[in-house]
Amino acid sequence: MPAAPDNSFIHPSAEVSPRARLGPSVRIWNHAQVREDAELGAECTVGKDAYIDAGVRVGARCKIQNGVYLYHGVTVEDGVFLGPRVTTTNDLRPRAIFPGGELRGPRDFTVTPTLIRRGAAIGAGAVIVCGVTIGEFAMVAAGSVVTRDVPPHALVRGNPARLHGAVCPCGEPLRRAHLNGPHARCPSCASELTLEAAVAAAVR
Repeated sequence: MPAAPDNSFIHPSAEVSPRARLGPSVRIWNHAQVREDAELGAECTVGKDAYIDAGVRVGARCKIQNGVYLYHGVTVEDGVFLGPRVTTTNDLRPRAIFPGGELRGPRDFTVTPTLIRRGAAIGAGAVIVCGVTIGEFAMVAAGSVVTRDVPPHALVRGNPARLHGAVCPCGEPLRRAHLNGPHARCPSCASELTLEAAVAAAVR
């Protein structure tokens, strides 16, 4: 296990590879695992039983709750919230064996990258199918299955997840009364936003 950076905490039961790269003031809790060549930015929190696979990149000030699984090929930008039991995937055609019955090995699959952009929030139990980009400050409802790209500031929910509205970076849902064409003004924090056409159209 690597020495904890300044002002950091690594629980004694956590398994952190010496090859992992940790920023300052990270907090890694009980039984979490951080694999080789994974990166955690400054001030990240990694909850109990979370798994950060080899080579995963996580930006600064992210909150990774209990039981989150981030697999090889996933990149998480700064300030992302991942609720309990969020799961990512990294292979669109998973198989344990070849057609003849031979066991597949680590080199016998194709990693499909996934990108979670700055400030996005993903609710508890959501599944992120690989190959998608979740836009800045988007919000994915708990239990959703994301199979396609999510635009910035979009609210999506369901299985498969579909567009149901828009949210401000502060988390406030936006209503039709808050829009002027694609432009929105948050009733809570007064932020001015420009939404993609499809996101604006989904606001009720």
